[in-house]
Amino acid sequence: MSRIDELVQELCPDGVEFVTLESVAKTVPGLTGKTKADFSDGNARYVTYKNAFSNLAVDDAATDFVKVEQGERQNLLRLGDVVITGSSENVDEVGMSSVVTREPLEPLYLNSFCFALRFERPALLPEFSKHLFRGEATRKQIRKAASGVTRINVSKPRFMKIRIPVPPLEVQREIVRVLDKFTQLEAELEAELEARRAQYDHYRRKLLDSGDAESGRMLPLGEIFEMRAGTHIKAAEISDEPTEDKPYPCYGGNGLRGYVSSYNYDGSVIFVGRQGALCGNVHRADGKIYATEHAVVVTPKVPVDMSWAFHKLTEMDLNQYKTKSAQPGLAVGRVKQVEAQYVPVDDQRRDGEVLDKLDGLVNDISIGLPAELTARRKQYEHYRDRLLTFKEAAG
Repeated sequence: MSRIDELVQELCPDGVEFVTLESVAKTVPGLTGKTKADFSDGNARYVTYKNAFSNLAVDDAATDFVKVEQGERQNLLRLGDVVITGSSENVDEVGMSSVVTREPLEPLYLNSFCFALRFERPALLPEFSKHLFRGEATRKQIRKAASGVTRINVSKPRFMKIRIPVPPLEVQREIVRVLDKFTQLEAELEAELEARRAQYDHYRRKLLDSGDAESGRMLPLGEIFEMRAGTHIKAAEISDEPTEDKPYPCYGGNGLRGYVSSYNYDGSVIFVGRQGALCGNVHRADGKIYATEHAVVVTPKVPVDMSWAFHKLTEMDLNQYKTKSAQPGLAVGRVKQVEAQYVPVDDQRRDGEVLDKLDGLVNDISIGLPAELTARRKQYEHYRDRLLTFKEAAG
């Protein structure tokens, strides 16, 4: 019997209390009344959508700032607040959580596309919340609280009906101790993988820049590529898995969204995300696919090796051209004006082959560190969902 089992048997042998969020917490909105200019010359730290989406615990040291005047009425984040992303382009990524696990050392605000859940009685340890709200039992309820067509949005009234377990604090602490070991190991693997990716990025930049300098000429991206947004499709028409009726991969702004019954592109194409904090990210696909309006589809106007094009656009960091606002976006017209070195297609093909091999070493989830990281993440998710499953106390 594990220590957690012993504690459960000792402290709550008949089950644990389950409560609705509305009975123990309230929602706190993010920033209001902010303009694009407020985010370009800020004086106060704030939590971005990307920060909340990507982290179990809020990264309160991230260098994202917004202008807040003295005496301005805005909500501050506090220790224990659970930040929730309010919308997404697909239901599986909506309502992602990130928890303030330490007292902010300076005023910390929240972007307007998220809201915070603030507990009015201390039912949960912040460190426990960060695992609980990413657990499958809670995520399943969050997905049911969301709906939409173009964007999937969380309904706050439905969200507040979500039921969560509240085990004794001793049980919470022991679960945190166990799960934090998994996340710590995962963080160490991620750091090692990031170091390798940095080496790869350096080599990619050196290879592309040296080849470009010798044989290339500067051209606007709009002269090298055709760039246009995909076509809207209802979320209800997208399947999580391929089926006989829906065999075609569907790509949105952040990559693969699912599978649909028709396609609007056939061949080798590149996608650039055009909305949200991750706009400017680059993906590629081959064959019959469907591209949504959140993806900019990139196809060649002149002779281009698509592997070279993928690595070139990735190296250019198109995210730097996003609009400065709480919900950033990428203007296709602006990206078309950005200049890049265009080199002979034989040089493109050579560089593309080399970079594809290197890319596989740091990003292929079937080999090396990426495979180990994927395995550790699945192990964490297995134990997280197992440890967060409780019998409900009667009455």
